[in-house]
Amino acid sequence: MLLSLLTQNPLAFVIIAAALALSLTVHEFAHAWTADRLGDPTPRRFGRVTLNPAKHLDPLGTLLLLIAGFGFAKPVPINPGNLGRWGTLWATAAGPISNILIAVLCAVLLAVLPSSGLTVVILLTVLSVNIVLAVFNLIPIPLLDGSRILGALVPSLGRSLAQFEAQPFSFLLVMLFIFLASEPIGQIIGTVQGWVLGLVGVG
Repeated sequence: MLLSLLTQNPLAFVIIAAALALSLTVHEFAHAWTADRLGDPTPRRFGRVTLNPAKHLDPLGTLLLLIAGFGFAKPVPINPGNLGRWGTLWATAAGPISNILIAVLCAVLLAVLPSSGLTVVILLTVLSVNIVLAVFNLIPIPLLDGSRILGALVPSLGRSLAQFEAQPFSFLLVMLFIFLASEPIGQIIGTVQGWVLGLVGVG
């Protein structure tokens, strides 16, 4: 999907690719930094408390982003035993929260900057990418942050979700769900994006 832009609109390709790399990196760093601050040394042991994209971007996940329009970064390893229930919840929620904060910051900048130019295009792209990441990751299905947040809130359900994630077919089922539910997910993302822009009088 994105690869087609490489020949049709190289500048757009570069902007979107850079926005994805930045946003995925910040998302994973937020998980790692929060877990580290709350007392879990696991992310630091794996070198994940860093803003270096090479530590967070997954080769297969990045390739899927370029080809299919959706993919993934390397999950940050955390040890819930070091964090407890609420620490695990905050370490998990930190990723989507970081994307929401970036989107709001972009919306604020759009509200105070002139309504044309490359800077506006970049800000709109970064805003859109971060809304997509935040909304997508908050879906409460296995392998996504929303599932782990739900699991921290309801421990008995969390154990069942963790068991499902351990199954070899779980990734394929999640990908199938995303494909089948792409239209309603897209509608939700569009609604949230419109709300964020409207919040600061842009759009």
